[in-house]
Amino acid sequence: MCGRFYVDDETAREIERMIQKVNHKVNGVPAGDIHPTESATVISAQNRNMTAGLKKWGFPNPHSKNVIINARVESVLTRKLFRDNVLKRRLIIPAGGFYEWNSAKEKVTFFPFIQNSTKRPALFMAGFYNHFQEEDCFVILTTAANESMKGTHDRMPLTLEPDELDEWLFDDRSLEKYLHKTPAPLCKKQDYAQLLLDNI
Repeated sequence: MCGRFYVDDETAREIERMIQKVNHKVNGVPAGDIHPTESATVISAQNRNMTAGLKKWGFPNPHSKNVIINARVESVLTRKLFRDNVLKRRLIIPAGGFYEWNSAKEKVTFFPFIQNSTKRPALFMAGFYNHFQEEDCFVILTTAANESMKGTHDRMPLTLEPDELDEWLFDDRSLEKYLHKTPAPLCKKQDYAQLLLDNI
């Protein structure tokens, strides 16, 4: 699953440079930890062009007060709440990385490899959105854990590479391919001074 992600200052600047190419009206990218029900900068499709803006993380849950923050790739096309959204309203959630807690409730940070660059690359998570009660809300897609995640959790966000972003947003024929994709390896960091889930 994915229950929290973050945008650090360096990644925020990198995301801002990227989204200024698609939306000049975006003034700054909020940095910090993003929790469910909070707003985050996302990239979506509008009139065959990319556009960036803030959307709230989590669909209203018709059965409880909790919001729905994740959708499994294995069942997203069969669940009524998700199907039309993933077919018609896909988006990208850029981040510095995300957090997960292992079975000992120890916090682990996952983030992209830095390759041939001194800049920290953004992590791109796949998701979709819909409009609820006068605001746009999004959900992050999750898939089976890759080798990077094993030993920490059995689920992870469906992540995209920079050269896959256009296809994810605009090519409906490629949807099934991405729903069966194994995400690229990630770096992970586990501090010696652990932050326990019970204490947050």
